Amino acid sequence: MKRWIGGLMIGILAWGIAACGGPAGPAAPGPSGEIQITMSEYKFQPSAIQVKAGQEVRLVLVNAGKKTHELLIGRGVKTEEGKPAGYQENLFASIQVQVSGENFEYEEDEHAVVVEPGGKATIVFTVPEGWSGELVWEMGCFEDNGVHYEEGMKGQLTIIKR
Repeated sequence: MKRWIGGLMIGILAWGIAACGGPAGPAAPGPSGEIQITMSEYKFQPSAIQVKAGQEVRLVLVNAGKKTHELLIGRGVKTEEGKPAGYQENLFASIQVQVSGENFEYEEDEHAVVVEPGGKATIVFTVPEGWSGELVWEMGCFEDNGVHYEEGMKGQLTIIKR
């Protein structure tokens, strides 16, 4: 009897996932090339985005949290005094970006977009067409001496061929 009920529950769960379209994949830009990323305490929403090489992308960062948050996109977390403090390789250091908005700051030395609570920043960039294959970068917030990152404020940006 227990085996039958367990099997029934698994079947209902599988049907529910299939009926809802399965797990959501990464967010992709719409026709305008825009993806909105909401920042709040210790998360990005969506936490996974996908863009195409050669496509102009507009990341719209909205800080819905009560703390200041930042966005860095890179690879290889670097540490300072044993705490996460950014990336060894930063995406925005290798491509041209334009940043605008309100209640934000672009820290050029770290290539970080810092958004105050209630603030909004738009980052516009084009991934070079020549970048081939699937490239995966990490999104992260390293505010409060890396506490935001340690608490899970990270995500993924994937670049695919057009």
